[in-house]
Amino acid sequence: MDGKVLIVGFGPGSFDHITQRARVAISESQVIIGYNTYVDLIRDLLTNQDIVRTGMTEEVSRAQKAVDLASEGKVVAVISSGDAGVYGMAGLIYEVLMERGWHRGENPFVEVIPGISAIHSCAALLGAPIMHDACTISLSDHLTPWDVIEKRIEAAASADFVIALYNPKSGRRTRQIAETQRILLQYRDPKTPVGLVKSAYRERQEVVRTTLDDMLNHDIGMLTTVVIGNSSTFYHGDLMITPRGYQRKYTLDAVEQRLRPGERLRPENEPWSLNATTGVSTRPPREWAEAAVNCLNRTDNTATVSTNAHPTRGSTVRPGIFEIAVSPGVANKKFSPAQLVLIANLAGDQGEIEYTTAHQLVFRGVTKDPEHVVQALRDGGMTVLPVGDVVKVKACDFCDGEKHEGIAFAQEISRRLAGLPVEKELRIGFNGCAMSCYGAVNEDIGLVFRKGKFDLFLGGKTTGRNAAPGQRVAEGIPAEEMPDLLERIVTQYRENAFPDERFHKFFARVGQIEGFDHKDRPQTVTADAVCGS
Repeated sequence: MDGKVLIVGFGPGSFDHITQRARVAISESQVIIGYNTYVDLIRDLLTNQDIVRTGMTEEVSRAQKAVDLASEGKVVAVISSGDAGVYGMAGLIYEVLMERGWHRGENPFVEVIPGISAIHSCAALLGAPIMHDACTISLSDHLTPWDVIEKRIEAAASADFVIALYNPKSGRRTRQIAETQRILLQYRDPKTPVGLVKSAYRERQEVVRTTLDDMLNHDIGMLTTVVIGNSSTFYHGDLMITPRGYQRKYTLDAVEQRLRPGERLRPENEPWSLNATTGVSTRPPREWAEAAVNCLNRTDNTATVSTNAHPTRGSTVRPGIFEIAVSPGVANKKFSPAQLVLIANLAGDQGEIEYTTAHQLVFRGVTKDPEHVVQALRDGGMTVLPVGDVVKVKACDFCDGEKHEGIAFAQEISRRLAGLPVEKELRIGFNGCAMSCYGAVNEDIGLVFRKGKFDLFLGGKTTGRNAAPGQRVAEGIPAEEMPDLLERIVTQYRENAFPDERFHKFFARVGQIEGFDHKDRPQTVTADAVCGS
């Protein structure tokens, strides 16, 4: 009797999203083979089948067992969440069969039963983020070399695909998602919409809507699918939408359209299409594309420039654009009109200037000579520093300089530490007096200057439900000792932090920095309340 291998994709895990064919395949099987979690998810569909459970990383043994049993004449269902042909068991079972000389039509019979893959189930929860060209990339490098994955990420990013990341992070794989973000930020706006969906359509479903530059501030694990928008993706309320392009030819709020049905496919009404010969240029689009590729492949002084000090965290936004932080000084918060005019002139029509909460302007400009821009800004009396995962020194304005005693120490600390590359942005807050009105104690490291001495706070957390000020670990440190002490603290973090580990987590993990002990805060849980209540 011929056996069967039914490779079943049962979707995200909820009964409502299991196809009828998948239900029938499970019911007609004599043996169910699957990862423990998968078996538990379909438990209510099981009757008297034999169950073969395995743990993670045992996919080969599952495939071999399925082929063995089916070769004996049994009907075997190998179950996968999502779609069995998308990072599932379908390909592996075929590979095992081929190793045994099997060909289609021979025993056992094989059927792949499709299911809803994570990219589709998660997109439905987010809105409509994959309305245009999209791709899936698994960040697991257990089987695929990282340099191959890296090339795929860069290719998808440069081609403006909507990207769904599978297996983004695990307990041991933490750097991959950070490296992916770094690559994407070379091609996409930091505010590109990103959806994080954990356990879609299961009991513990979580949906987070964030942005490319902020996504690592949220919990991401093996059960999370990360959906990253393209250059046209936007948020409408909590809906993440990628337009298909209908707005180019249609008036979406009009019943009667400008173009009649027979006119809509004419080349003159699609100047962006391959067949068009008219439009914004006399050259056909194929030539535009070839010219663009040639520009990207050039190795002369039009190549990408990065001023970020971190060797693996370039702050380039796109080829030809460089990015720096500009401020009037660590203690001075006032740009002069002449300085603002200088910044605007250097940015030009193609650049941009972004106000930030770090008492800095982020300057992005297109230039072949970034050194000239940096020198011009410095000649204009401004401080220029790298951006990204670096040390940032944020000081109050010292009451417009009236409380000037601490300014020299703020400047020395900034001179030594500002702009140094770190695993995750580290902010040092500096209050010039005991009033602490600036709120420096909420930063990663907080300094309060009073009567020639410092109070030191470590491990502040400014965002999230568990946001809290740093722990006051010392009082009355002589002011002249503080620059050296801070330098040692930052050096310890730089040298010993895990990839992508924030300072407050590092402090909690190591337990002690420069003789200052970490103390666990009492855990308080409050109910979500209506805003304003």
